[in-house]
Amino acid sequence: MERNRNEGMEKMAILAELVDHVIGVDPDRDRVTAAVVCAKTQGELASKTFPATRRGYGQTLRWAQTQTVDDRRAWAIESTGSYGAGLAIVLAEKGEFVIEFDHPGTLASKDGAKSDSLDAVRAARETLGRKTWATPRARGLREGLRTLVVARDSAKLARVAAINVLKAFVVTAPVELREELRGLTRGQLVDRCMRLRPDTAVDPEHAATKLSLRSTASRVKQLTIECRELEDAMVPIVREMFPALLTEPGVGTLVAAQILISWSHPGRCRDESAFARLAGVAPLEATSGQTQTRHRLSRGGDRQLNRALHTVILARAKGHAPTQAYLVRRVSEGKTKREAMRCLKRYYARHLFRLLESTTMPT
Repeated sequence: MERNRNEGMEKMAILAELVDHVIGVDPDRDRVTAAVVCAKTQGELASKTFPATRRGYGQTLRWAQTQTVDDRRAWAIESTGSYGAGLAIVLAEKGEFVIEFDHPGTLASKDGAKSDSLDAVRAARETLGRKTWATPRARGLREGLRTLVVARDSAKLARVAAINVLKAFVVTAPVELREELRGLTRGQLVDRCMRLRPDTAVDPEHAATKLSLRSTASRVKQLTIECRELEDAMVPIVREMFPALLTEPGVGTLVAAQILISWSHPGRCRDESAFARLAGVAPLEATSGQTQTRHRLSRGGDRQLNRALHTVILARAKGHAPTQAYLVRRVSEGKTKREAMRCLKRYYARHLFRLLESTTMPT
């Protein structure tokens, strides 16, 4: 059975028509629980728990091979981006048909029963009835880029927190020290606080406040350097993965990185409508009573991707002539500025999907 069948027109068929068995997997930090379900009857044939190690993943595959007569099987794995990532990688290396099981559509059990085995069976049964499914996100360059973005976001949050603490120290500092620091810009404030000398202060309050200011300013400076280094490390990866994306008006390194992380690889979204739903820009009808037909945007999907698209649209609305002309035309047709921006997001999502799918990604 060809393993790329999940990336084309086969996605429109029910999974039960493509395979004889589905192995549902409920992963945990130290173990994975697998359950084999028959595609025709949806009955559980067997279940077993294995250690979450490379050796354990190999044992899981060999056990599944003994429970399924041929290769017509699929794996429905929960949390392929966290606890299930290791098993998904090993199975993909062996050419197995791996499906990412996202959110269950039914409760665990009517009587409240819950176990790893029951969760694994539920993952298999729900996947069997779906006409569309997602493949696990790509590893390699994309995963490396994701770690850089997560580390950078973490450093940025810590930097903002440190800046707030620094400003709060200035507000409550002794009068002489506060008057010296309060008129400075943020950059000047950080540089000045880093040069403070607590050992020269006679008053204990002055000494402690100066030490706190210098320590916090040093943290802000270090986190600023860390953010810049992580952003610089993203540039060569983005250029290797998709250099054309950086030539798009309004798309910088951080935005391009988030788009590539969310999109992952060609074929993961079956069409541009699915990509729009992933980005949270698919219009939803919002007509009620005497209100004329109108639409609003979905609040679901990948909110980080939605933020990236919003950033691009804001930048293009300020300095991109075709975008400005589009907004003017939509407003002249009776749309509000907000509605015109929503239409523009949906339009740009369609353009972005076609651009991403038209280029071959490096492995």
